[in-house]
Amino acid sequence: MKLISFVFGFFALATASFAQIPNEIVTSILSGNDVTLAAYFNENVELVVESHDDVYSKSQAQQIVAEFFKSNKPKQFSIIHQGGKEDARYAIGSLTTATGAFRVYFLLRIKNNSTLIHQLKIEKQG
Repeated sequence: MKLISFVFGFFALATASFAQIPNEIVTSILSGNDVTLAAYFNENVELVVESHDDVYSKSQAQQIVAEFFKSNKPKQFSIIHQGGKEDARYAIGSLTTATGAFRVYFLLRIKNNSTLIHQLKIEKQG
């Protein structure tokens, strides 16, 4: 009985920490929805996407991500690893697009009770 309680408690804890990455972020990347994704951007975002590698305003970052999704239509996206602390979480995902595979990294921080993306990297694999 103790083992079952331990296993059940472990899965409940794992589910609780997964809940810290908003599902809308995952679905916006999967669907290539730059508007929904940008809703989670901090006012300034450290962005690495193709030839862009700098800190951009929220609106500039949205334009760059929109351009990326237009050129690389997403087919599949999944989170392969995540971690961090309560106020700062990171996730690594695998994105398959019509033009190839990409590794996606993002850093989230809690600001005024909102989860915001502070860093986003989309790098070609292979």
